[in-house]
Amino acid sequence: MAKAMRVRTDDGVELHVEVSGAGPDLLFLHEFSGDHRSWGAQVEHFSRRYRCIVFSARGFAPSDVPQELERYSQQRAAQDVVAVLDAVGSERAHLVGMSMGAFTGLNVALGWPERVASATAISCGYGADTDPETFRAEMEEMGAMIRERGCGHLAELTGASPYRLALAQKDPRQFERWKSMLAEHDAVGQANTIVGVQRDRPTLLQLGERFGDCPVPLLFVAGDEDDPVLEANIAVKRKSPLAALAVLPRTAHTINHEEPDLLNRTVLDFVTWVDAGTWPVRDPRSLPAGGGWIR
Repeated sequence: MAKAMRVRTDDGVELHVEVSGAGPDLLFLHEFSGDHRSWGAQVEHFSRRYRCIVFSARGFAPSDVPQELERYSQQRAAQDVVAVLDAVGSERAHLVGMSMGAFTGLNVALGWPERVASATAISCGYGADTDPETFRAEMEEMGAMIRERGCGHLAELTGASPYRLALAQKDPRQFERWKSMLAEHDAVGQANTIVGVQRDRPTLLQLGERFGDCPVPLLFVAGDEDDPVLEANIAVKRKSPLAALAVLPRTAHTINHEEPDLLNRTVLDFVTWVDAGTWPVRDPRSLPAGGGWIR
C-alpha cells in the first residue's frame, strides 16, 4: 500500500508524493505526457525489494499548479527532486526518468551527484535533431495551443505521433488509458511546463558534453523505432565512461507502457550491478582509435 504525502518546496509549491516498499531508494520521474500514475507497472515490480518513490511534477495535479510561468524551469525541476529526496529521508537514490523526467534526472546527477546512486534515462533526447530556434518556436506554439484548446486536444495530437503508434498497436487498452490520463491534466500546468521547462533546456547532445566528468553510473534506454532519441543516445553514450545504452527492439517512445517487463528487467540488472559496486568503467582501449581494425 502506497503512503501518500505532500512535500513543500523552498518556493512554497506542494508536490504529491507516494512511497511504496522498503529497501534501497528508487525514485521515478515521469514524462510530459504522464504523472505519478505512469509508473504502476514499475512500482509493482520494484517495491518488493526497493523503496519506490513517485511524484507528480509541479504543474501536474494533484501537485500544485503554479500559475506564473517564471516558477517553471529545468533548474527548478531538478531542485524539486532534491526536495523530495530530503522529505522522504533519502540520502542517495537510483533515479529512473522517462523523457522529460529523464532530462531532470540527468540534471540532478550532474548537479547533486552525491545524492544519486545511478541515473536511468528512458526515451531521452526529443529535440536533439531540431535546430534550437525551431525547437523553441515549436514549444511556444504548443504552449499557446494547450492554453487555447486544452489537454483533451493535446492528448489526441500526442496520441497521433508516429512515436506513440507502437503503444496503440501493442496494447490498445493501455494506449487509451494513457491518453485519458493526459487529457485530465491541467492546461495551465502543461502550458507552463512546455514553455518554462522544455523550451529552454539544452539538447541531450549539449548536456552530454558534461557527462565525461560525471561520477554517476548512467543507463540510457531507447526504443529502436524512436529514431531521434536513438540517434542522440548513441552519441551521448560515448561521452561517459560510466554510461551504457540498452536498445529495445520494435519499441518506440512510451517504453514504460509498451514493454514494462523488459524495461523492469533491464533497470533491475543495472541497479543491481551498481549496488554490488561492480558497475564497470569503460576501458579507454576499447574506444575507436582510427586506422582500421586490429585483427
